[in-house]
Amino acid sequence: MNSRRILVLLGKEFIHGPKNFMFIWAIVAPLAFTLVATLAFGTLFSDKPKLGILDEGDSQLVIMAMDIDSITTREYQDVISLKQATRSGAVDMGIVLPQNFDEIVAKKEANTIEAYIWGESLAKDRIILPTTIANLTRELADQEVPVEIITVTLGDEASIPWSERLIPFLVLMGVFFSGLMLPSTSLIEEKQKKTFEAVVITPASISEIFIAKATMGIVLSVFMGIVILLLNQAFGANSLLLVAVLFLGAIMAVELGLICGALIRDITTLFTIWKSGGILLFGPAIVYMFPQIPEWIGNIFPTYYALQPVVEISMRSGNWSNISLNVFILIAIDIILLFFIMLAARRLMQRT
Repeated sequence: MNSRRILVLLGKEFIHGPKNFMFIWAIVAPLAFTLVATLAFGTLFSDKPKLGILDEGDSQLVIMAMDIDSITTREYQDVISLKQATRSGAVDMGIVLPQNFDEIVAKKEANTIEAYIWGESLAKDRIILPTTIANLTRELADQEVPVEIITVTLGDEASIPWSERLIPFLVLMGVFFSGLMLPSTSLIEEKQKKTFEAVVITPASISEIFIAKATMGIVLSVFMGIVILLLNQAFGANSLLLVAVLFLGAIMAVELGLICGALIRDITTLFTIWKSGGILLFGPAIVYMFPQIPEWIGNIFPTYYALQPVVEISMRSGNWSNISLNVFILIAIDIILLFFIMLAARRLMQRT
């Protein structure tokens, strides 16, 4: 395997790829769906997260929160009005600052904040507001201070906004449409135009061809996943871990694309399989879309192990401990698919 030949082939993919209809469609289709969804449900230009504060003492944190432009802060005089505001959605989160809050913070002691969460608040707001409170507490103490936020959900917790229900579907579409369709259509078109045979008789090996096409697909797939999460304001705080998971999911998508491209003869058959096999790809997204469906059903679908870590990090502020098992399963799936790619490549060479 020659790295120089791979770079030459990869350069060819990047030069000629944007001229391909599927390359353009792999970018336009997920973005179009995302923009329509975000505009329809009002999340693209959504209001700032709303924080309600009941200050039982005279904490400086209230003044500091009022000065932050990225959130809207309202002060309440009693617990009843704070709970009512949270339950109705007037605020996304309501917190109660104890009377001696600033003194405890000044002593660098562990502190507890009671918080009420609106059941229909957006996931991004549930991430932004606790992070903001932690940052303000750290600024108040001039160093890291352990703060535990004990949350109670008010209102209709089961009523998950459709803008959030659609995010898993949009992410899967962006990652798998780009990763699967780009290398598969590229291989099929080269076979139909006989250019694949011309490349194979050069010093370039089939593994080098596959690596170049896979790299192109992975780059576009990860890029689309990041863009869709950013447009939905759901990129989350743990960005490096999220990108790593998107990368592993893109590998799965590209491996499926290479297998399809090696075994399928024409574009029509590829689209037929894409449509008929869509439930295998988007099954987990359907489970997230309809909370009435038991979540364990999503475990049946291989793409669940690429989607669940993304949802956990971006929408639930999860960390490595919450996703580690599913990430290891995803890696195992990627390795198994690699074996099938070798079989498909061998069959392709026998036909060439």
